[in-house]
Amino acid sequence: MRPSLLEAGMLSVFACVLLLALPALAADPGKVIRHVFPAAETGFDPAGAQDLYSATIEQVIFETLLTYDYLARPAKVVPLVAEALPQITDNGRTYTIKIRRGIHFTSDPAFKGQKRELVAEDFIYSLKRLMDPRLRSPWAWLVEGKIVGLDELAEAAKKSGKFNYDAKISGLEAIDRYTLRIRLKETDYNLPYVLAHEPTSAVAREVIEKYADESGRAMSNPVGTGPYVLKEWVRSSKIILEANPEFRGFVWDFRPGSDAEDKRIVAEMKGKKMPQVGRIEVSIIEEDQARLLAFEKGQLDIMNMEAPLAPNALDGATLKPSLASRGVKLSRFVDPEITYHYWNMRDPVVGGLGKEKIALRRAMAMAFNVDDEIRIVRNGQAVEAQFPIPPGVVGHDANYRTIVKFDPASANALLDRFGYKTGADGYRGLPDGRPLVIRYTSRPETLGRQQDELWAKAFALIGIRMEVQKMRFPDQLKAEKECKLMMRTASWIADYPDADNFMQLLYSKNIHQTNAACATIPEYD
Repeated sequence: MRPSLLEAGMLSVFACVLLLALPALAADPGKVIRHVFPAAETGFDPAGAQDLYSATIEQVIFETLLTYDYLARPAKVVPLVAEALPQITDNGRTYTIKIRRGIHFTSDPAFKGQKRELVAEDFIYSLKRLMDPRLRSPWAWLVEGKIVGLDELAEAAKKSGKFNYDAKISGLEAIDRYTLRIRLKETDYNLPYVLAHEPTSAVAREVIEKYADESGRAMSNPVGTGPYVLKEWVRSSKIILEANPEFRGFVWDFRPGSDAEDKRIVAEMKGKKMPQVGRIEVSIIEEDQARLLAFEKGQLDIMNMEAPLAPNALDGATLKPSLASRGVKLSRFVDPEITYHYWNMRDPVVGGLGKEKIALRRAMAMAFNVDDEIRIVRNGQAVEAQFPIPPGVVGHDANYRTIVKFDPASANALLDRFGYKTGADGYRGLPDGRPLVIRYTSRPETLGRQQDELWAKAFALIGIRMEVQKMRFPDQLKAEKECKLMMRTASWIADYPDADNFMQLLYSKNIHQTNAACATIPEYD
């Protein structure tokens, strides 16, 4: 048997967004949009935050060199603060990028009353931060082993205890004030995707040095060049953004494809000056029913509808008349995302590459009924993922079928074969006779409780004791980065539309970053 970590029923989840129909007015600082997150954010430093909710906020405060065409399918990279797409030479090893002049960071005391223009050196500093050992950035893998001289700079910092941001390296050069040159060790045509990803957003060195904590992260004082500024933040409760009065603005001018919804969006938005909304208020409401109730009471304007709420809002794939009659609109699509279960490969009970350990993980996967999760937990708003790369991402194989299926009988036979004997109490022990207990970590809200029940049912089918450990989302992320969780259900949504973004989840050098399973498999590496 080959080592298998992502074999327990991956899902691709349908994303449904409910929103109240709002009038399309001209730019208005008094216009407010009220949104909601189902889990708490962790902070707003592009090099430090990894969760989807923090990234959602970062995307409107900070800016990257490149971004994506809002409507293009397949995904298409376009300039953001760059004047044009990179000039690529040396067989994909050298990228030269010119930055638009006259872009400024939001005013902040860190700039001592001076206007602070965005320049090439800001991107050099920001990219270097990803490799600063002090930060332990979860995004180091984006540039690690790729940029000439950057790994050596990081190694020197490990020895000296301090990262030398002033050191020049040939892989990151400011040719002039507004021109950045990036030299890579090897050909990599995916770099534009990386440069469109928010961890590579520009931050100002003055801001980081003024507000950074002991880890080198400035999670509470985001200062960028984007359309919004952080006005108020109450951790795990409320986030308020206001339109940046110093933002240069842009005119909405994206082209639709053949999709009717895209054409409707273009008809409503084409030619409008952005941003349109003066204030965005985000509430954090972790319980599903509480979020829906707030929406129904008119306290929210937009809400991502989690699957457990589908019966409350949908008749099949359409919006219930009671909501549609109030002007609520539904936007439904499949995210380039997978939901999967993982086991900690460093855990003494479930980890390791011995045959008996592989058999244990395989048996647990075979005891879990993915159809039940889709039907009960996701309310039909998901499909079983046969492949770790989702649809819409380069590398997806629509014809691949996993060999791991729901089969409790075979799961029990596998455990019997590898010495997990059943005791007088009906529970299995480890091959050495010690008790076998699986600790499953989940969130405290409804979704987590439903997942607990499904896994309890699965473990009961194969005679394994289960303990449930409850953790809020930010605490889970912290614990898994430290390889402290035994087993968890996790999700990954594409940072960029290439298979590499999903396959790196098991790359050993990404332990403490994105390799939540803490897996080291030489053949895979």
